[in-house]
Amino acid sequence: MTIDPRKPSASGPRPSLPVEEGGANLTIRAAAVTAGVALLLMSVLAGFAKFVAVDGAVTPGDAERTAADIAASEGLFRFGILCLFLVIVLDVVVAWGLYRVFRPVSESLSLLAAAFRLVYAGVFMVAIARLLDVLRLLGDGDHVPVSGADQAHAQVLLGITAFDDLWNVALILFAAHLFALGYLSYRSGYVPRFLGVLLAIAGAGYLIDSVGVVLSPGAWPSIGSYTFIGEFLLALWLVIRGPRLTPRRPAPQPDPIPSTRG
Repeated sequence: MTIDPRKPSASGPRPSLPVEEGGANLTIRAAAVTAGVALLLMSVLAGFAKFVAVDGAVTPGDAERTAADIAASEGLFRFGILCLFLVIVLDVVVAWGLYRVFRPVSESLSLLAAAFRLVYAGVFMVAIARLLDVLRLLGDGDHVPVSGADQAHAQVLLGITAFDDLWNVALILFAAHLFALGYLSYRSGYVPRFLGVLLAIAGAGYLIDSVGVVLSPGAWPSIGSYTFIGEFLLALWLVIRGPRLTPRRPAPQPDPIPSTRG
């Protein structure tokens, strides 16, 4: 009698089996490495753009100083905006790569996770457009216009605030993306389970930040700045483990109803 290796034995399910072979696995490995490299690159670009190019020119509560600093470092500010647009492009690449990596676990949930990230990227693009408005308010020269300077300064600071607010709202969608990604990682069988837990924690951090900004009347401390480690570790894992990745899924469970046929 020939035994089908795909059929579970009476003693319980067999170990997990590869879900794809040959060229399909090569595609998944390429997607994993691409997503990992994109995640690492976008973390550098986003960190530089947000904390150096944008926040570095902002003095909270001082509209005149903020406008003057942005005008004085306009080239850096513009380069920061360009970096943020590149981050959006990388977000699309990452959404595709992670969908491909986690599709063997659940195609529908992987698609939903990718959709959350893509919608987040769309809202983020709207937020970046507010930074372009800031540059228009400052004029084409190297100085703030004399006429209506006070009003222009106030609008510059409001534009920066609007950028931050829209980004915080978008992070609710990003948190949903991380929750789905954490679940997929935990259930996959080929991604370390602790990464799934850390991704969920990162999502919780962003969600708390977004809700806190909405509900808090004053400044809200950034929780996501401390819980993002799961994203970074996932990126490293994809780059290091991606070239040898072989997605697997659990073997079918045995039928709980015994067959009456001999």
